[in-house]
Amino acid sequence: MKQVLVLINPKSGVGGPYRFVAAIEKTWDTPERDISFQFSQSAEDGAGKARRAIKRGVDTILVVGGDGMVNTIGCELVGTNVRLGVIPAGSGNGFARHFGIPLHPAAAAEALLNGYTAPIDVGRANGRLFFVTCSMAWDGALVEAFEKFPFRGIVPYVLAGAQQLFEYKPQPFEVDIDGETLNFKHPLIFTVANLSQFGSDVLVAPDAQADSGDLELVAIETKDMPIVLSQVHRFIEKTFHLHPLVTNRHFKNMTVRRKNPSPIQIDGELMKADAEVRIEVLPSALNVIIPN
Repeated sequence: MKQVLVLINPKSGVGGPYRFVAAIEKTWDTPERDISFQFSQSAEDGAGKARRAIKRGVDTILVVGGDGMVNTIGCELVGTNVRLGVIPAGSGNGFARHFGIPLHPAAAAEALLNGYTAPIDVGRANGRLFFVTCSMAWDGALVEAFEKFPFRGIVPYVLAGAQQLFEYKPQPFEVDIDGETLNFKHPLIFTVANLSQFGSDVLVAPDAQADSGDLELVAIETKDMPIVLSQVHRFIEKTFHLHPLVTNRHFKNMTVRRKNPSPIQIDGELMKADAEVRIEVLPSALNVIIPN
């Protein structure tokens, strides 16, 4: 009998956590599965429960939460045979949106039950794993402003970005990327993507593939941003990353040397980082349930 653990962030989602419990139980609770539910009271609590579940021989962990909780639990599953399934309940849900997982609990539970399991790549920045994106310029700094809003969604994300445009102070980056050296005088966007978007359908790397064996750098200098933004059709067509003023590179190893230490964004969460940031890809490191 397969052992399935559902880890729920009780603070995520609209309508309370029990609507997720009901949706998952209705679909996943079958004679072939022994399913249990637990609440993740904090990142440390959730990680600990995931580790204990792995030791018990669990087959699958379903995460009910946003990208931050997906990162917390996913980090514990990297390098194991345990499958990760995501029932989106966050504000951005970049991980779920990339894989086409429905945002409605019942539809998501059914899609995962009938899905397939595949290994995906994982990024690592100064030892910290990420599954969606890692950002180091204005695109990372806006997370700090976003976290201060009392509500979530695309509107506060845009407002946070506008606020940070006035407050963010660009600094030069020297980048070694798979043996090639690139220099950025004042980058405004500097995102490393494993998946295609930040969340809330805000794409950053439309061509990103989870199983490519590469990560993708998307960078734009501050002075070039107005020109890139002026070509609206490229955003509609999802080709803005191919603009000649946008640096778009696929890579396996990268070292970024900045003038000053500055926080970076990891799957929607801020973390402190030294002036030098080393990033690498871990191919096929996490087993994920993907809808058909």
